[in-house]
Amino acid sequence: MKDQTYTYEDLVQIIDQLRGENGCPWDKVQTHTSLVPHLLEESYELVDAINHQDTLNMKEELGDVLLQVLLHAQIAKEEEAFTIEDVIDDLAKKLVYRHPHVFKEHGEIDTAEKVVISWEALKKEEKKETTVSSSIERVAKALPALIRSQKIQKKTAKVGLFWNSYLPIIDKIIEELEETKDAIENGNKSKIEEELGDLLFSVVNLSTFFDLNPEFALTKSLEKFINRFRYIENSAFVQGKQLVDLSLEEINNLWETYKLIE
Repeated sequence: MKDQTYTYEDLVQIIDQLRGENGCPWDKVQTHTSLVPHLLEESYELVDAINHQDTLNMKEELGDVLLQVLLHAQIAKEEEAFTIEDVIDDLAKKLVYRHPHVFKEHGEIDTAEKVVISWEALKKEEKKETTVSSSIERVAKALPALIRSQKIQKKTAKVGLFWNSYLPIIDKIIEELEETKDAIENGNKSKIEEELGDLLFSVVNLSTFFDLNPEFALTKSLEKFINRFRYIENSAFVQGKQLVDLSLEEINNLWETYKLIE
């Protein structure tokens, strides 16, 4: 006998049963709020699978993200707020509305760049955004700060708030770094935090100017740091030492050695 192949309808029924009277104790007590960490974790695991071009794991992670969507929809159904069918209907309507070049008149929207411009204009009309402030306020506060910063910078750039050269951005970074140094010397922790925020925002501005994703840039630096740290620790082991046994000078020398290897 072949293994059963489940359908979308089967999956919705399984979620309903998991949340039902005789369902799973864990699933039954979940709320929209309690599921947020799981939604974020599963989303990042999917991104990781995509970045590693791991299609087998990607299939599994897509399923885990879909589970979160269905759980939220089931909770909303129980609260008589909306159903998964409502979610699908709203999404379909939005896709049709924001793709008039596909479902209605074709017009001059014949490149990916023009599609983005049209999408943003229709979204602005749909959300009844009358000011730039209302547009940037709609950028989700739950986004990682680096991504949120860049999204806001790109929106304000469309109305003229942008740099024509990277040089003044670098000058601004140096200025913010000096202000951070002054705050540190004054020992005002609140001011240090404020100036660090300004410094980070200026660094994101530089990545926005070059159309680079600051989150990806930082992720690559983290991986580079981990590789260098692993080399230093392994080098200590080869010498029969623990990392804490190495002097700062020895660590710096190993760090520079691995940079040459890279």
